[in-house]
Amino acid sequence: MAQQPHAEKVPVPPVHPVDEKLSPKRLLPAALQHIAAMYAGVVTPPLIIGQAVGLDAAGSTRLIAASLLIAGLATLLQTLGLGTLAGNRLPFVNAASSAGITPMLAIAETTAKGHQLPAIYGAVLVAGVFCLAVGPFFGRLLRFFPPLVTGVVITLIGVTLMPVPVAWAQGGNKQAADFGAMKNLALAAFTLVVILLLQRFARGFGKQVALLLGLAAGTLAALPFGMADLGALRQAPLAALPDLFPFGAPEFRPAAILSLCIVMLVLMTESCAGMLALGEICARECDRGTITRGLRTDGLATLLGPVLGTFPTSAFAQNVGVVSLTRVRSRYVVAVAGGALIVLGAFPVLGAVVSLVPMPVLGGAGIVLFGSIAVSGIRTLSEAGLDDSSNIVLVAVSLGAGIIPLAAPAFYADFPAWARTVLGSGISAGALVAVALNLFFHHLGTRGRPAAALESS
Repeated sequence: MAQQPHAEKVPVPPVHPVDEKLSPKRLLPAALQHIAAMYAGVVTPPLIIGQAVGLDAAGSTRLIAASLLIAGLATLLQTLGLGTLAGNRLPFVNAASSAGITPMLAIAETTAKGHQLPAIYGAVLVAGVFCLAVGPFFGRLLRFFPPLVTGVVITLIGVTLMPVPVAWAQGGNKQAADFGAMKNLALAAFTLVVILLLQRFARGFGKQVALLLGLAAGTLAALPFGMADLGALRQAPLAALPDLFPFGAPEFRPAAILSLCIVMLVLMTESCAGMLALGEICARECDRGTITRGLRTDGLATLLGPVLGTFPTSAFAQNVGVVSLTRVRSRYVVAVAGGALIVLGAFPVLGAVVSLVPMPVLGGAGIVLFGSIAVSGIRTLSEAGLDDSSNIVLVAVSLGAGIIPLAAPAFYADFPAWARTVLGSGISAGALVAVALNLFFHHLGTRGRPAAALESS
């Protein structure tokens, strides 16, 4: 009998790290790291706005639950995608952004009591529609974001956000009597040292979850000293499903709408920067379609937010830092984190467990997180042709423009409100300057220049 020829084995193409599906024992701890890194940032806008408009504890709980729910839905949509409609399919976290807090407080101050949240939500609804309308055009601007520009923006994301973990390390609440106390600084330092030791001596998976283990160690160290707030766990309701328009029908006021549309432009710029940063970190091209789908998700989440009771949604830079630090680039890890955020929003008692992590512990971990983002930007800049004097000037001036709001917060105090909104964000200011200088040095009047001279642009 003739032997049958052996069937040739068809090689299986390797799975890109972004599309890798991890085992549960690796997936769940990695997802929990993302939740721990972002939780404080997600609850900050509802806490601040809730206090400003005079909400009681139950009202603030509603705001927080809605913010967690929308963050989870938006993150799931970003990571898993919805055909060609939405989702950048990167390990990208979306949630209510703190960038809108100042203009929303201004709306609350100039609106009669009882109409504050409806006026804010009316403006947020229009801002969501505005994002959906303008988002596709942002994708066409991608050619103005070469590595030289993206390197500046990624560096600024890390540098300009550094005051956040520094404030957390001091206690988080600047009005508290113990803000900056040695016990807070010691707890932050302890957490940081644990993470550093794990990064130095742990191997494999232990090194990947160093951040989570550091947060756990810091929280356990805080318990004997009464620095972990157990009150939130006792007071949180078991379940709290959201109502539609829980604070009344939206009201549409032109001044409020204009201010939040400007904020939306800033958030879209920051979201683009976050996507470009993740594209670099994950070694996956972030093209025009990816940007457009990602911004469309921002717009849909911002549009849905006021219906359930939350605020403008954008990228969360601290989670870019988690990806950069751990090198776990699977979007399914972040998708699981998004699903967990939905559960936390529906069951506030579970969210209260996450909130047990003291602010100083988050501060110690945050220094590593945000610093790692800046390192990713520096790495990108090192490959962008800094031997050219014009590129050096471009980076120097752009970084300077981005650091101005950090070094001198009142620098733009006398500027018009719209200019303060745009320039007051170091990320947006630095990005705009970098794009403008890249146009000036590398696009205007470049006809006839050798191609080699334009490679870095």
